[in-house]
Order: sequence, then structure tokens, then C-alpha cells
Amino acid sequence: MEYGTFIDTFPAAARPYLYLTRIDKPIGTWLLYWPCTWGIGMAAFSTGMPIGDMTALMALFGTGAVVMRGAGCTINDMWDVDFDKKVERTKTRPIASGLITRPKALAFLGLQLSAGLAVLLQLNPYTILFCFGSMPLVVIYPFMKRITYWPQLVLGLAYNWGALAGWSAVAGGIDWTVALPLYTAGVSWTLVYDTVYGHQDKRDDIAAGVKSTSLLFGDHTKAVLSGFSASTIGFLCLSGYMNGNGLPFYLTVAGAGTAHLIWQLKRVDINSPPVCWRIFKSNAWFGAIILGAILADLAYDRLSAADASDGSDASDGRPK
Repeated sequence: MEYGTFIDTFPAAARPYLYLTRIDKPIGTWLLYWPCTWGIGMAAFSTGMPIGDMTALMALFGTGAVVMRGAGCTINDMWDVDFDKKVERTKTRPIASGLITRPKALAFLGLQLSAGLAVLLQLNPYTILFCFGSMPLVVIYPFMKRITYWPQLVLGLAYNWGALAGWSAVAGGIDWTVALPLYTAGVSWTLVYDTVYGHQDKRDDIAAGVKSTSLLFGDHTKAVLSGFSASTIGFLCLSGYMNGNGLPFYLTVAGAGTAHLIWQLKRVDINSPPVCWRIFKSNAWFGAIILGAILADLAYDRLSAADASDGSDASDGRPK
């Protein structure tokens, strides 16, 4: 089978497994990765972690995001095989189409989780144990769409775990006064982008009996998501306040971050799947904007501290 992406350049036997991981659609990896970088960056600001160490840690979390996003897709498709067969957009997925059997998918999942564990073991003991706490959320998420109109909330709790894990990877523990508002902001953000995403499949979801916030909010989606967007920005600012962040952080979050969310809500057409997909993908830029806010403030803080130190040396008559 050919997929019309770079996956087609790989051997035929490998293609269904690569397609299963959605590696040709990296937006899911970005959405999992950005909260990790937020937590790492905020903790680096707080603890004074060297830039090189922070960068290395972000790279490690990036590797983990690629692996675990793929594992999440495998778990999701194993749960949803019967639903996927009924939805136009998902009926060609490898498990739903029969290209990969459930036993083979389970074996592949074992390899993915082993790779994820190899990445996880590079972190401190507290973070290793803490990250295991996200697994129940990952496993139950696909089931939630069967019993509640709020599966996006469970997805948000799982997908933003990295904001907490990123902080603990830097600090060896979690400052909840900073990390919890950051996590809450991420969950609110997930409710925004995944509700937009869900509007692509709402007709098929109704027929299949699948629940979502997209169906729950219906024609009131833009109004409700305006509230979650405001919550996202508000909790990001609260996290920055508790962390002692400065003006570059607030200007970027409240300025560029707010502008991007407003743009999304103005542009989205919840009755047009292609527009919903385009707006959904644009959230990779929102995640980057928030990381940019954290890094800009970190750079400003470090440069200000260096200038203050140079000034102190000069006033003491010591050579610089």
C-alpha cells in the first residue's frame, strides 16, 4: 500500500507500522513536545541550569515525544479499531484496514514502550517514577470517547504531563505553585485545539456513537473555546508570576500568544474539515511562541545578571 508521503520510500513491510505511528503527521509530536519544553525552560529559569544542559534535556524529551506519541497512536488504534472502520478519515489506518493484526500491533507496542523506557531511564529517579503516572491516562483516553463528552480533557491531562515531568527533570522535584498553573494552561490549550480537531469527524462520530467536546459544544464551540483560550493565557501568566518571570515573558505570552489564539478562533470554520485541520496544525506555532517567551525571558535574565555582575566588579575596582 502507498500513502503518498515519505513513508513510501521505506520497505513495504515497514510502511504500515510507520503509518500507524503517524510519523508523517508530526503535529501530534509537536503538541506533546511543547509542554515538555515549557516545563524545562521554566525550571531552568528558576534553578539557573546552564543553557547547554537545558538544550540537551530538551533534545532528550524530543526523542521521547516522538517515541511515545507513536506508542499512543498504537494504543488508540487498538482500542478504536471498530470505530475507525466506520469513519471515512480513519478507515485506512493499518489496524482498521487489516494490514496489521492486533497481536502484531501489541508486539510493536512492546517495542515502542521499550524504546520509551530507554529514554526515560536517562532522567533522575523522581522523574522516572513520576512519568509512570501518565500511563493510565494514555491507556484510558481512547475509552473515554465511549462514555463521556469530555475525552479531550483526559487527552489534555495525558498530553501535558510533560510540563510537570520537564520541571522535575531539571529540579529533581516539582514546585507545584509554578508547575500546576503551567499544566492547567496546557490542558486548557488541548481543549481548544482538540475540539477543533474533533469537528472534522463529527458526522461520522454521531453515526458511530463516539462522544467529544466538539459534539458537546456544537454551534457554541467558538464561544466556549474563547473561554478556554483566555484560561490558557491566564494560567500561563500565573505560572510566570509564581516563577518570577519578567517582562519579555508576559509581553510574548499576552501579546503574540493571545493574538494567535484569537486568529485561530476567527479563522476556524467548524463545518469545514480542511479548515479545521489547518487551524489544528497551526497550534505547533502557539507552542513555539510560548517556548520563545520562556527563552527570551531566560536570556534577558541571564544577560541582566551578567551586566549587574560586571558593574559590581567595576565598582569594586576589580578587573573584569
